[in-house]
Amino acid sequence: MTAPDEIDDRITANVLTGFLGAGKTSLLKRLLALPSLSGTAVIINEFGEVGLDHLLVEAIDDDIVLLKSGCICCNIRTDLKTALLSLFERSRSGEIPRFSRIAIETTGIADPAPIVATLSADPMLRHHFRVGNIVTVVDVPNGWSNLDAFAESQRQVAVADRIIVSKSDIAPAEDTARLRARLEALNPAAEILELCETMQPDEALFVRDIHDISARGAEVSRWLKAETHTHDHHGHPHHDHAHHAHEHDINRHGDIRAFVLTGDAPLNWARFGLWLSMLLNRHGGEILRLKGLLDIDGNASPVVIQGVQHLIHKPMHLERWPDGVTGTHLVVIARGLDPALVERSFRAFNGLAPLAAGLAKSA
Repeated sequence: MTAPDEIDDRITANVLTGFLGAGKTSLLKRLLALPSLSGTAVIINEFGEVGLDHLLVEAIDDDIVLLKSGCICCNIRTDLKTALLSLFERSRSGEIPRFSRIAIETTGIADPAPIVATLSADPMLRHHFRVGNIVTVVDVPNGWSNLDAFAESQRQVAVADRIIVSKSDIAPAEDTARLRARLEALNPAAEILELCETMQPDEALFVRDIHDISARGAEVSRWLKAETHTHDHHGHPHHDHAHHAHEHDINRHGDIRAFVLTGDAPLNWARFGLWLSMLLNRHGGEILRLKGLLDIDGNASPVVIQGVQHLIHKPMHLERWPDGVTGTHLVVIARGLDPALVERSFRAFNGLAPLAAGLAKSA
């Protein structure tokens, strides 16, 4: 794991996912119409499946069209890496307009983690692109049943930075509230927004992310507030410095659960990095999402860390602790792992005092 670094001038890649019929394409269409997103390239799976026809203005070839907004729309006919590198080289050569952002719309049944892995693990792609917000669309009429029936739907929610609750205008209010509470429990680190077909989305869905220096403090404050609200909502105790995984077993969805690891003393960077590397080496496939704030020995301000499965984004410093909060606070969303065992290894490896007898049980 590398040391925190502030500099990152690569092209931002956003992932737009959600189950079949959730409203991904409708959201994409409205986002591409925003002037602030005019310098965006879009990668989709099939032009024929995407209702962007009225936005198309010029076909460059069978795979690429220009939209009236100035965006570039590319059809994947090979693998994602080839499509990304081809777009990059063609834009730099002047064959197509330059772009500063790329949006990747997944198929409805896709697990987005392999896309993130492709962007983050491949050295060539990593040189040109960085992963920005992952946006997941969940519709009220079918979202609950999709979460029950399909593991892919759960994973789409678990890895998201932003969750859009769609079609609430055609569903009872109590169904929307019930679905929203479930989404909050499944991914307490994500921002959840309701957005109907007639509502204009905010550019912040794509633009405002943790890599944006001006947004980092606000983003971390949002995580902490959302996590605290979720715990209070579900009746779990809340303490200033002694959050334990057994207290914050936020909720279970099948074998997926979210929990929080906290430290009451600064962590040694090398020891934490070794612990995390060992955890991901053994359980990376089960760690769907990891996101939080680290109190590192020798640093007056916190370090932000986040990752999807095996892949950890470059850690980043914040200028100050948000809202007066101090101490390590790490949200983990995992499949099939006992939070108490993860907590025990975290505390032992990082030299933190063990939990009192009987407190390490999973809720």
